[in-house]
Amino acid sequence: MGLKSSGSRVPGQAGHDAPSAAALSTRAAAGDQRAWDEIVERYAPMVWSISTWFRLSDRDLEDVAQNVWLLLTEQLGKLSEPAALPAWLAVTTRRECLRVVTSARGPQPDEAADDTVIGEEIMMAERNAALRAALAELPPPCQPLMGMLVSDPPYSYAAISAALGIPIESIGPRRARCLEQIRESSVLRGLAEVGGNRLGGGPGA
Repeated sequence: MGLKSSGSRVPGQAGHDAPSAAALSTRAAAGDQRAWDEIVERYAPMVWSISTWFRLSDRDLEDVAQNVWLLLTEQLGKLSEPAALPAWLAVTTRRECLRVVTSARGPQPDEAADDTVIGEEIMMAERNAALRAALAELPPPCQPLMGMLVSDPPYSYAAISAALGIPIESIGPRRARCLEQIRESSVLRGLAEVGGNRLGGGPGA
């Protein structure tokens, strides 16, 4: 299966039937190229984010990413819990970065983030990837709203009201309902179980 990404998406515009990490893992392991492309598109930012902590050269960054995806092609059908895909990618990326650093320069504690920092970055990357997947699972009324709220910078309530045609006073309650659906997402639940509930109570209100 190829290693290409299917391109970027505009926040909030993913289809309401976007698959979970577990579903993507299962389909890709069965040879579904579209599922594989979705995995790469969804989690490539996480792989890059973790890798940048190690101050690798551009070439090494590309090598790490390529190795991570190649390893995934070998291990995808062997994951004991398909929903653990984001965590598996995060841990594998870190190991590949450490391998590159050690083989090229020998251990350099002062040139790479320590285990605590890397651990925090891994969890942040896992959470961000899981949140993007959870957003993609939201029903149509929630997707554009949450997409605008999590944009950088986020849209103002006035802009959201004008764009979506909803009263400003209804945005807060609708946001709360959408956040509750995100907290109940199978993606976040699966990742929390794999990580020993390290994600806590989900995204903040």
